[in-house]
Amino acid sequence: MKANRVYELLVRKPPATRRLDPDRIDHIEVLDIASGEVVLFWDTLPSQTRKLARALRADLRRMEAEEFLASWRRYEAG
Repeated sequence: MKANRVYELLVRKPPATRRLDPDRIDHIEVLDIASGEVVLFWDTLPSQTRKLARALRADLRRMEAEEFLASWRRYEAG
């Protein structure tokens, strides 16, 4: 089954008041849709967030669920 049917990507950015803060940290999570549990997690700098989210979305569409998790687990920050 395709990964985008099994997992959901969440990108969390701080409130608008903190968006101008150069030291802010964004969060990217990949959730298991069935259980609601986080399976992958990254804290990212604002300059990295869009690029990482784009790569994750592309792989979610193109890979099978097991292949996606195996591929990205080695890059997980947590």
